[in-house]
Amino acid sequence: MAGDFNILVTAASRRVAMIRGFKRAMSALGVSGQIQVTDSDRLSPGLRFADKFHIVPLSTSRDYIPTILDICRKEGIGMVVPTIDEELPAFGRRKKDFSDAGVIPLVCDEKVGRICTDKYNTSLFFSENGFPFAHTILPDQLDYSKVSYPLFIKPRMGRGSIGAHQVRNETELRFFVNYVKDPVVQNYLSGEEFTVDVLAGLDGRILSIVPRERIVIRSGVSDRGRTRNNSAIINLCKEICEKLKICGPVNMQCKSDNGNITFFEINPRFSGAIQLTVAAGADFFQMIIREALGERPEPAIGQFKDNFLMMSYEESLFEANGFKKISEQKAEPVLPGPSSTKP
Repeated sequence: MAGDFNILVTAASRRVAMIRGFKRAMSALGVSGQIQVTDSDRLSPGLRFADKFHIVPLSTSRDYIPTILDICRKEGIGMVVPTIDEELPAFGRRKKDFSDAGVIPLVCDEKVGRICTDKYNTSLFFSENGFPFAHTILPDQLDYSKVSYPLFIKPRMGRGSIGAHQVRNETELRFFVNYVKDPVVQNYLSGEEFTVDVLAGLDGRILSIVPRERIVIRSGVSDRGRTRNNSAIINLCKEICEKLKICGPVNMQCKSDNGNITFFEINPRFSGAIQLTVAAGADFFQMIIREALGERPEPAIGQFKDNFLMMSYEESLFEANGFKKISEQKAEPVLPGPSSTKP
């Protein structure tokens, strides 16, 4: 396979595994091109691992999508990969603008983004379609005299477990209902916790599904985990994603308590620990690049190494004159070691 193909990954931040994953996939497929990234913060470590980076406004800015479109046109981008929840509905709403510019937007339609990024809307979708989901209500629907504890409270629109709290009694519930901005209240779920990585092709065909048990979680991301070839979870996720009509990557979160599977979140983007799924043999990056280049890879659902363990650790980068103004360019990371500075 050959040809130039540039990919733009937004909000690079700590998504080093994703950037590296796309680079390895391009190399393995024999595809030439660049992995470019964007971020609003010049100190983002992800910038240092891309072929080229661009500093852009925050995703909440009205100039954000126009800026991304302008970069795509100038840099000859073939596919743009949004990575954070806040930007997904906006990208979904502007899919045609990207397509008209010759760019494949790896994102679900706006309707899907609005269902998934709003946890109350997610619960309504699951309920309306008969799929198992944690009982979810808004604060004004609470009847304190009938509440059973423990509960779980978190922002209606949020990510990375920010603002999420277990609630054990009425005192805590009344406090966190006012403390957490625009919250939802859910039943607390017991059992083994899973993130399920799902990849759909650009036409909506489900290509791969990999359940991962979350052994240790840090800041909402699996720090230690292992793959689990659980057919019940795989089949249920396939049915849900087909009903939702997803496009590209989705990660679903659920708990399994003695075989009873209950979901509590779904995110239409790559997960924070996608590297485990790829290392286990389900290379989402290769599959989606092949799709973008006009191939039609066969579904490989359930085809991955089972009980494959991941243990993550921190690693730091160093730069001399760390706060000097850097331009939009390729930035070379400096890894720890005896000579870990630049002249």
